[in-house]
Amino acid sequence: MHRITSTPIHPMNSKTIARCFLVPALSIASFVFAGCAATEVALEHKDLKVQSQMSATIFLDVEAPAEKTIFVDVRNTSDKDIDVASLIKARLEQKGYAVVASAQQASYVIQANVLQVGMANPSALHDALGAGWGGPLAGGVAGALIGGNRTSNSYAGAMNGAGIGGLIGGAGEMIAGSLVKDVTYSMITDVQIMERTDAAVAQTVQSNLQQGTGTRVVQSSESTSKWKKYQTRIASTANKVNLEFSEALPHLEEQLAKSVAGIL
Repeated sequence: MHRITSTPIHPMNSKTIARCFLVPALSIASFVFAGCAATEVALEHKDLKVQSQMSATIFLDVEAPAEKTIFVDVRNTSDKDIDVASLIKARLEQKGYAVVASAQQASYVIQANVLQVGMANPSALHDALGAGWGGPLAGGVAGALIGGNRTSNSYAGAMNGAGIGGLIGGAGEMIAGSLVKDVTYSMITDVQIMERTDAAVAQTVQSNLQQGTGTRVVQSSESTSKWKKYQTRIASTANKVNLEFSEALPHLEEQLAKSVAGIL
């Protein structure tokens, strides 16, 4: 006579049952939250927004010279190929200025140097603008893609401590973040306006030169000229979801030309 034996099947405990339902639930919630955050960013920044800001206001002499002649000298020390000089000249001509080939023939001189063109972090961009004409550019201005992590911020707190559910939620963040990014491009330019005057203008130039690591050389010189000088920094920005540089650049160039011509 054979004896039949069997192994008892233990019922699932409450923790095992909860884990079976929790992981899928957290996974679904992670994708939902990531999708909602991505949708929020997409709706908030769906339209292209372009603007320019100046670090300092320039007021020229209200008694303008009879001849509205101007010389334009635009340099570009950024790593991008741009042509903003022609746009500035065109806007000045629309305002009645005659663009001349030499500063000696001009009543006004515009000197501009484009320092940076590319992706920007808004916080670093604000610091660069605040530094003013000739000031340093913050390290995060160029080459920083911003906004991609905004999709994760909306649900990071909810997923904190969720274990494997939080890891699975990371996939939702990667998918949403790769599809929807809030992108800002900037163009930072230092601008100097020179205004010819009949009176002699005294000026003192001081230079603080670094010699090695422990020595500084301070130089100064005094002279007079027939030019009043005004300086400012202009930061032009373009912002939009998934914005491409080829779309942003024409708007940045136009904004800079508009701002420079608006000074005169």
